[in-house]
Amino acid sequence: MSRHRIYTMSFAAVYPHYVAKAEKKGRSQAEVDEVIGWLTGYSAQQLQAVLGAGTDCETFFDQAPAMNPARSLITGVICGVRVEEIEEPTMREIRYLDKLIDELAKGRPMEKVLRD
Repeated sequence: MSRHRIYTMSFAAVYPHYVAKAEKKGRSQAEVDEVIGWLTGYSAQQLQAVLGAGTDCETFFDQAPAMNPARSLITGVICGVRVEEIEEPTMREIRYLDKLIDELAKGRPMEKVLRD
């Protein structure tokens, strides 16, 4: 089975799409960064370093400082697939982030997006 191309894409290439999706719906880049930090444990400085280094998506998630244990509370459909049913760990992490950004863009309060 071949690997999905998202794994080799630079996270810096995907990140602007997350920000644009959120900003189009009245949310901010700071909120996107907060969501990414909540999920992965990256600080603002670490996130900027990763973006500057051109780190690929697979490495971005594999080397995340502290994946949030509450991420298992993220459920629902993204790209036509239930996130909780995705078996491949890296793809599940990518889809968790997609789902969080989607919820942010849909106007959910940050407390609910971050499962507080």
